Amino acid sequence: MNFSHLDPMANKLLAALPREHFALLAPHLTTATFPQNLVLLETGDEVDQIYFPHNGMLSLLAVMRDGKAIETATVGREGVVGAMAGLGLYKSMVRVVVQLPTTVTKISSTHFRKVVAGSEPLRNMCIHYNEVLLTQARITAACNALHPVEARFARWLLQSADRAGNDVVGLTQELLAEMLGVRRTSVTEVAGKLQAEGVISYSRGIIKIVDRPALERVSCECYQTLIDHSATLT
Repeated sequence: MNFSHLDPMANKLLAALPREHFALLAPHLTTATFPQNLVLLETGDEVDQIYFPHNGMLSLLAVMRDGKAIETATVGREGVVGAMAGLGLYKSMVRVVVQLPTTVTKISSTHFRKVVAGSEPLRNMCIHYNEVLLTQARITAACNALHPVEARFARWLLQSADRAGNDVVGLTQELLAEMLGVRRTSVTEVAGKLQAEGVISYSRGIIKIVDRPALERVSCECYQTLIDHSATLT
């Protein structure tokens, strides 16, 4: 069977599956492209689609009763959103937003559950990647509580660039402020300082990392910790 139209190598989890197990998924897979800021899931929604990004970035946000939200994890081409629906009916505990324009391979949860039921590699993938997301959420919570805005800004920008596979990302100050749970003025001050130091350039919602080593030095330990944890769990 020809899988080229699905481009499985674009998503690392799909690419890592044994071919015979990917073949079980293949008849049910489709692709879609989503614009920035599109909400794919709200808290409490039943997960009816599983998304394997090829590029871009999806953000998972915890939403408070007053409507305020803060990012707990991000998913790019290394991961999947909604995979736990493969182990049973599943409601989203977070809001899922397209943070950077994203192309995905997707599959309905109904078909996914049927395939997962007969595939140990897929069951393991669901469980292991859920651990990755839980680890991200724990580290991000600690980072937000303990580290200054400048370090968190640098960590988030590095993560976004990694997910996008590009050191140029489209991120407005309003968006950054929401993701970090801070005021826009705080983001403006940090971005201005880093631009003055030649670490980044920022214009009209486009941020370019000019000096990545310098940005990594500004970032807190959490950026490398997230990379290390992801490597041990995937």
